[in-house]
Amino acid sequence: MPNLTLTPETAFEILLLVREFDAKVPQSNPDSGSNPSDDCGVDALEFGPGDQTQHEIVSAISDLNDDEQRELIGLILMGRGDFDLSEWKAAEAEWDDIGRAGAARYVIGIPLASDYLEEGLAQCGLSLAAYLDQR
Repeated sequence: MPNLTLTPETAFEILLLVREFDAKVPQSNPDSGSNPSDDCGVDALEFGPGDQTQHEIVSAISDLNDDEQRELIGLILMGRGDFDLSEWKAAEAEWDDIGRAGAARYVIGIPLASDYLEEGLAQCGLSLAAYLDQR
């Protein structure tokens, strides 16, 4: 079992941000002239130039130190099935190719990254449901 420096709270907060981003779709009609009360807030499910979700993810991942970023990438790759617990050091080492500057872009570019992160954390005995119950 890896001894994580990335706190479960931080990992789950990033997971929730990425899940929010994953649920969004590109803007379909940026000049609709509508407002949230008219369209039942469906624009909240679209991302565009003013969307802050991606910025929040980039900020959260950029604020991590190198070890925490390594572990975040390792957890995602382990959850995706590229590695298992016995290959933890190899999973972490993938960060070396991505680097500090590319880590946030890498995570955002993985479809279902939040699901993979959840699975990687589960393999380490950490549960999203338990985290949400404690919030």
